[in-house]
Amino acid sequence: MSFEGGGRLDTSRVQTGGSGGGGGRGMVVGGGLGGLLLTIVLGLIFGQPVVGGLDGALNQSTYDEYSTGSGNDAAAQNELAEKCQTSEDANSQTDCRVVATANSLDAMWSTYLPESAGVQYNMPGLVLFSGSEYSPCGTASSATGPFYCPSNQTVYLDSSFYSTLQSDFGAEGGPLAEEYVLAHEFGHHIQYQLGYLGAASQDQQGEDSGAVRVELQADCYAGVWANRASSDDFTGGVNLEKLTEDDLRSALSTAEAIGDDHIQQTTSGRVNPEAFTHGTSDQRVAWFMAGSNDGDIAKCDTFSAGNLDDPASIRG
Repeated sequence: MSFEGGGRLDTSRVQTGGSGGGGGRGMVVGGGLGGLLLTIVLGLIFGQPVVGGLDGALNQSTYDEYSTGSGNDAAAQNELAEKCQTSEDANSQTDCRVVATANSLDAMWSTYLPESAGVQYNMPGLVLFSGSEYSPCGTASSATGPFYCPSNQTVYLDSSFYSTLQSDFGAEGGPLAEEYVLAHEFGHHIQYQLGYLGAASQDQQGEDSGAVRVELQADCYAGVWANRASSDDFTGGVNLEKLTEDDLRSALSTAEAIGDDHIQQTTSGRVNPEAFTHGTSDQRVAWFMAGSNDGDIAKCDTFSAGNLDDPASIRG
C-alpha cells in the first residue's frame, strides 16, 4: 500500500541507532524474571525472541537491563532527514516508508483511540537501527526481530528484518507487508495504554494462551490502522492510497509467514501447539482481516473470543 503524493514526512519522529548504540549497562535481573520476560519484553516477537534462541526467552534466568541513551546517531539522523522528505520518498525507500508509516499510525491513533476507548494516545518511541541497539529490554538486533519495549514505551526495528521475512520464511514482501510489521508493534503500545499487555504473563504458551491472544489482538489493531488510514475522510499529513488486492495479498503473506505453525515447521520440521506464543498462520490472517474489514477496535477483543480461529466468536 503506497502513500498518496504530496505528503511531508516528519523524520524527527524516528530515532536512528545501531552497532551497539544506546546507553550504559544497568542492573542485572535474575531469578523469577525469566518467566516475567515475556510480559515485559513480549519476548517472542514475530517468532523470534528478543534475547536467546528460539526457545530461550521463557527459560532465561538472567538478562541485562540497559538504560537508554539518546538512541540517535547524529550523522544517520541527518541522512534520514535529507533522504526522507516526501511521501514519494516513502514509496521508494524502506527507511522512509518506516517514517511515513509511523507518521500515519500516530495520526490515526491520536484521533481514533480517544474516540473509541476514551484514552489519550501517547506516541511510542521508535528506534530504527542497523546491526544492534541496546534497549531497557535487552539488546535489539535483526536476529531478534522488531519488538516493543514497555519499559520505555519504544519500538525497535532493524529494517533488514523485512528481507529476512522473505528469504527465511517465504513472505511476499511489498509496501503493506512492511507497514503491517510496524503497525503490529504500535498495536502492542495501544495494548500497553489500554492495559491488555500484561495478559501475556498470565498464560505464556499454548494455542489458547494469553500470549497468543495478545499477539492476535495486535494483528487486528494493525488491520484497523490499514482500514482507517486509507479511508477517504482520513487526514493525517501522509495519507495511504486505497487498499488493493495486491496490498492485502502481500500483508496476508507476511501474516502467514510469521504464524507459529509455519515458523515451527520451517525451523524444526514439526508443529507443537503447546509452545505457541503468537497464533497460527490462519489465525493471524483472520484477525488482521477482522480489523481491516471494519476498522473497528471492538472487533479486536481476542480475550472475549470463544474460538481464536473465528474472530466472529467474540462474546458480547
